[in-house]
Amino acid sequence: MRLSRYFLPILKETPKEAEIVSHRLMLRAGMIRQEAAGIYAWLPLGFRVLKKIEQIVREEQNRAGAQELLMPTIQPSDLWIESGRYNAYGKEMLRITDRHDRALLFGPTNEEMITEIFRSAVRSYKDLPLNLYHIQWKFRDEVRPRFGIMRGREFLMKDAYSFDLDKDSARHAYNRMFVAYLRTFDRMGLKAIPMRADTGPIGGDMSHEFIILADTGESEVFCDEALMGLPIPGADTDFDADLSPVIEAWTTPYAATDEMHDAAAFADVPEARRMSARGIEVGHIFYFGTKYSEPMNARVAGPDGVEVPVHMGSYGVGVSRLLGAIIEAHHDDDGIVWPASVAPFHVGLINLKPGDAAADAACTDLETQLEAAGIEVLLDDVDTRAGAKFATMDLIGLPWQLVVGPRGLKEGVVELKNRASGERVTVSPQEAVNRLVDALTVR
Repeated sequence: MRLSRYFLPILKETPKEAEIVSHRLMLRAGMIRQEAAGIYAWLPLGFRVLKKIEQIVREEQNRAGAQELLMPTIQPSDLWIESGRYNAYGKEMLRITDRHDRALLFGPTNEEMITEIFRSAVRSYKDLPLNLYHIQWKFRDEVRPRFGIMRGREFLMKDAYSFDLDKDSARHAYNRMFVAYLRTFDRMGLKAIPMRADTGPIGGDMSHEFIILADTGESEVFCDEALMGLPIPGADTDFDADLSPVIEAWTTPYAATDEMHDAAAFADVPEARRMSARGIEVGHIFYFGTKYSEPMNARVAGPDGVEVPVHMGSYGVGVSRLLGAIIEAHHDDDGIVWPASVAPFHVGLINLKPGDAAADAACTDLETQLEAAGIEVLLDDVDTRAGAKFATMDLIGLPWQLVVGPRGLKEGVVELKNRASGERVTVSPQEAVNRLVDALTVR
């Protein structure tokens, strides 16, 4: 992609309304634009990152055995009245009517709708276990939207829903999602700590929030530092196996959100390992048994032929919120520092002198070779001063910068910079390609 043709409205000054790092950098880097309080347009650079985050989430859900579908954003109110949550949910729910005065709502979550879909089609325990998920825009009318996409009113969310015959089977479904979440966040360069959490309006008696530690987090959290060193389950994880040992390893050390904090239990943690910090919630999983299946009559015939309400769980990931969380965890004074797995482009190819025949030819050749290897390139072919080019690339945070200029080419070299470490090396163009292919391609 040529920068001269790319819509990248970079801001030189930080907007006054931006309170936290991720909001400031997303606005300055031309990733989003506010259209109303808590509602944002996703511009090309931000949208590319959003789709990469979404794809990682999708791959790990599929790996864990969940099946993707797509439910509508607008839901009939009757389903929520049937479950008993319509009046209990509060003013965060946007209630609307259509031209026929039918009561509708803009979905804040989908437990009711997925239960209705399930009960219309599944009758026997032989069709269980089942886990269905979608990645869909949601709306919650926050009383005070702030921090950009971190606490907006409209947001992209992955929500999955499991259906099982009994509590033991439902617990295994919960464990599968627990492990899938550990893998999902790790692939994005994040250390997410699962913490005992309040179930809130979703309901149920077992719940974990996945928290990224950050000074700008809205939640106060408490945990045992031993959690920071636990290994993440690998890509070869057998999700049909007993995952209890993995879950036990992650849930035995103390970790709780403020609502679930037990000061006495925390005091039992060795003092040197006690961590009290702020955190950003990026995922939340729940087991709520028959809370929805009982009132909504979602039942299956068991092995003995007797109909029983299914046991359910729900599992949310804040897909759009993750983008902000990644920036909070990966930035410096100059801008964003993207992990390669979610970067909008892998390499910023900087032509120091557009219009120079040798520089133009070298950049075209490098771009062709890298893209043939599956590496995404943003070529800065704009005729501006070198300092502005470097500042732009540092701001948008691409993992690598490849600098090409007439002077270097006369000596047969280009400069390669690693954005995270700041390390620079001067190598031949072919060696630069080889190094980037080695660093960025999966073997």
